Order: sequence, then structure tokens, then C-alpha cells
Amino acid sequence: MLKDVLISMKSILDYGQDEENSLEFVTEGYYFYDGSVGCLSYQESEVTGMEGTRTSVLVGPDGVVVDRDGTINSRMVFREGLKNSFQYATPYGTATFGVDTRRIRHDFGENGGNMEIDYVVDMEHTVVTRNKFQITVKETGEQAHG
Repeated sequence: MLKDVLISMKSILDYGQDEENSLEFVTEGYYFYDGSVGCLSYQESEVTGMEGTRTSVLVGPDGVVVDRDGTINSRMVFREGLKNSFQYATPYGTATFGVDTRRIRHDFGENGGNMEIDYVVDMEHTVVTRNKFQITVKETGEQAHG
């Protein structure tokens, strides 16, 4: 069953040489858990700079997939110890990015959960940042679209 949830996110970008940037926000979204895979979905906003984009996150035993559709279109696949390249399409053009996943930790269940991904991003094969991405999903107590 699809549930209404609050999704708390924190992203820490490390550019090296003591330069770090972090972004935290909370948004409403939807969550579904089928026994082994958690799926959450939310609308991006001005805070993330991707207004007009829906983000869906699938968290499973083999890794995490982040799909973005709308103003920004991309599919990022995170698998611990593996590198994945993807096209990042924006209204201004398309670039090739890569994510090299260092570590994934998650504990999703029927009522939500937590996840942290530690990964390195490269653009056109040049390292850009080392990132840590954390998500917490909590039910709002209301049932959504059954």
C-alpha cells in the first residue's frame, strides 16, 4: 500500500581542500515497501534547484536506483564497490556523469527507514565531489492511495 510520508534528506558535498557544502530539507512524498524493496517518491522544489522534477528512489538488496523525470532527467544506479555512468539531461544540455559507490547502508521496512550512500561523482571522467547522501522516511499517519 502506498503511504504518505515525510522524507528528510541531507546531502554533503566535499569538494576537497576543506571545501564542503551541505543541503538539508524535508518534503512530503509517498512510500511503498514490498518485503525486500522500498520505493519512495517526491516532487523536487526550488530548494534543490530541480523544480518540476519527480524523483523516485528504489532501495533494494542489490543497490539503490534514483530516477528523475521532468525538468531534469537522469537515472543513477548505486551499487557498493561499482562505478556507474549516466546521462544527465537538463534544459541546458546533456553531460555524462559517473558515480563510484563507496558504501550503502539502509534499513527500510514497512513503516519507512533510513539510508546513507557514500559516493564519488565525476563529470566527463574528472572527479568533481565526494558525496554523502542521507534519507529518513517516516509515515505521517495517513494512508495514501490504497
